[in-house]
Amino acid sequence: MSTQHILSHLSKALHLRQVFKPTLSAVALAAALPPAVQAQTQEWQLNIPAQPLSQALQELASKTGAQLLYNPSDVEGLRSTTLNGRYQLADATRTIIQGTGLSYGLNGDTVTLQPVTKSSLQLSVTEITSQKLGAVTEGTGSYTTGVTSTATKMNLSIRETPQSISVVTRQRMDDQDLTSITKVLEQTPGVTITRNSDERFNIYSRGSEITKYQYDGLTTHVENGTQNMTQNLADMSIYDRIEVVRGATGLMTGAGNVSGMVNMVRKKPTEIFQASLAGSVGRWDDYRGSVDMSGPLTNSGKLRARFVGAKQENDSFTDYRSQKRDVYYGVAEVDITNSTTLRFGIDYNKYDVNGGADSPLFYTTGQQTNLSRSTTVTSKHQNQKLETTNYFFNIDQALANDWRLVIAGGYMDVDRDISNYASMTKTGDLDIDRETGTFLASRIAKAVNPLSQKSAAVNLQGPFSLFGREHQAIVGYEFSRYKSHYEAYGQGRITTNLSSIHDVEMPNPDLHLIQDFYIIQQGYYGALRLNPIDKLHVILGVRASDYKYDSSFVLPTSNSYSSSAYKKTGEITPYAGLVYDLTPQQSVYFSYTDIFRPNNNTDINRKVIEPQVGSNYEIGWKGELYDGHLNANVALYRVSRDNATELAGYDSTNTAYYRAINGLETNGIDIEIAGEVLTGWNVSASYSHSRSEDANDTRKTSEHPLDTVKFWNTYKFSGEWKNLTIGGGARWQSKTSTTPFTWAGVYYQATQDDFVVVDAMARYKFNQHLSASINANNIFDKKYYSAIDNLNVGYYGAPRNLTLGVRYDF
Repeated sequence: MSTQHILSHLSKALHLRQVFKPTLSAVALAAALPPAVQAQTQEWQLNIPAQPLSQALQELASKTGAQLLYNPSDVEGLRSTTLNGRYQLADATRTIIQGTGLSYGLNGDTVTLQPVTKSSLQLSVTEITSQKLGAVTEGTGSYTTGVTSTATKMNLSIRETPQSISVVTRQRMDDQDLTSITKVLEQTPGVTITRNSDERFNIYSRGSEITKYQYDGLTTHVENGTQNMTQNLADMSIYDRIEVVRGATGLMTGAGNVSGMVNMVRKKPTEIFQASLAGSVGRWDDYRGSVDMSGPLTNSGKLRARFVGAKQENDSFTDYRSQKRDVYYGVAEVDITNSTTLRFGIDYNKYDVNGGADSPLFYTTGQQTNLSRSTTVTSKHQNQKLETTNYFFNIDQALANDWRLVIAGGYMDVDRDISNYASMTKTGDLDIDRETGTFLASRIAKAVNPLSQKSAAVNLQGPFSLFGREHQAIVGYEFSRYKSHYEAYGQGRITTNLSSIHDVEMPNPDLHLIQDFYIIQQGYYGALRLNPIDKLHVILGVRASDYKYDSSFVLPTSNSYSSSAYKKTGEITPYAGLVYDLTPQQSVYFSYTDIFRPNNNTDINRKVIEPQVGSNYEIGWKGELYDGHLNANVALYRVSRDNATELAGYDSTNTAYYRAINGLETNGIDIEIAGEVLTGWNVSASYSHSRSEDANDTRKTSEHPLDTVKFWNTYKFSGEWKNLTIGGGARWQSKTSTTPFTWAGVYYQATQDDFVVVDAMARYKFNQHLSASINANNIFDKKYYSAIDNLNVGYYGAPRNLTLGVRYDF
């Protein structure tokens, strides 16, 4: 065939038949438009809903001017994946055929589809293949993602987003056996963890606690004062990925925290059937099993569903402590029309723990302890149960001109019950006698703490043209209501020791304390992503928020009552971001956000502290390398605020109270790379520095490290060892310490020197269905505190341990 001859559609298909060798019995050409010369880097704003694949391919061809070549029998009965956002041709093709078992070759503006099972598939030297990532991470084997909307609600790549974002993918969670949200966040760049008590984890970033957690982009709240922090106990079996935005998020969350936000993205139903069974056994009688099934429920594929179940039971390196988890998740997705998709589901998480992990930090002399990691000052009879049920729905409506309307809602119902609580008190005597092991303990016969949250959101977004260029716009509304009720019965104190704590008698179960929290927030927001010139992108946004907070505290035995309230209407939060493309793979950015965060913490008089106000600046560089398989970023930030809060102590009822800090400034740097650096080699590496000082240049939050380094990598061999994957990594953090204080003339301050913890893993795939893995944690058995309370209790990190796992994929 002469190279000068202009190929007709059919003759070009016959030419590709020779390239791909296996006979294409009937080549269908989906392109209705004539061939167009398109640069492979050109992008289109696309909104193509999930539908029969053949129809979706025709729509893709029509909107991009590309030619799509495929065998009709290869796409028969298959359904496409939704496209919504800006895509290059390769990215759009890869996304739309995701999960169908098809691969593609790209030559200019011509795309050829072929089943991946045809072993004789060969590509000519003039063609390229691309596996650029989308939003879903399951099945990609990647440590990064191609699309994220957590920071701006717009479907942008990490490089296009002018804020720091880290993603822990499904592959990373599986490789490192990260089964809980705290294990995930422990590995996340720029994030540190402390604890107020055994099951109350405080997640910090950039000098402040993260109090906003999203489920599939729908915002929920964590309130430390209620002691019911169920989001921090989430099991990872039902999630595709965890996205963490560091820095102020006022545009998306209204009363946003300067620290950031955690978005837990659930697994979705798949277009084709898939299922897996997994089980593991580890040290301290740690047994875990899970099942995951997904696929279409009808021949048309318009109704799809997924079910995930997990169960775990384990003891602990701490004496007398044991845990149980039960997780169930069901979700269905239906294409009501070719442009309307409805998703609804329920997830249920039951968590049951006996005993506690609290370890005393001080002797009565003020000297820091160095007790065995198995030592606890909590009764073995103490029990806590939390049952969390989330109901949720999402409606995705494709509109004309590539606009999209999304309506989402969620309801969280939590039941928390405590019985036989007995543990070292956090007020009064804060230490343990070295000789006798004697200490002062608090007791609660029982407590109930029901909590509910309602969340709703609607947003409308799409492209528009102005001055000959295409831009994006989004407008939306969010509503949330948080309601917590706490009752404690039979509260008191008693002097005991390390042995007799387990035999402490409970006080009479008389009603002792009632505490209520009620928070309502709603907000309207709008944002524009403008493209004034080829390489410059400007994001401008504003949000108007209404906020209402009420709390009350009652001591029936003493007829004591106090309350606190705060209300704000029409609070304006502006946001601005600039992204400049140095190259198609690299960009620099700047972002600014106003800070407005109402304080829900109360002072010693139980009065709510005035809202935090200030500003957040961030500049940085980002790189999207190797066709998006590796993301890298460097960020410098400064956060300035007044009315920041810090824990001041616990009152006679063992309830925390706080104080305000003015002129608090946090400066820092985040450096991160995540993704595939070479074929088969996945890496996640980061360095973070964060320092907070008040107006007197006194360092704050010293219980968090100034510097952290986190590194993890895996390598999947090729050739004869192609079924073997090995990995390893380390976490290092600098010195931490509690805030010093004096009690009864004795000076107290605890420190944890800098330390490193080394982990490793290996996995072998026996065949396409069966694989086995081993995870070794804390290989060198480093003894360290994973968290130190700012008063008198520390929590040891786990000693060296192994977990053996087996997985079967159907």
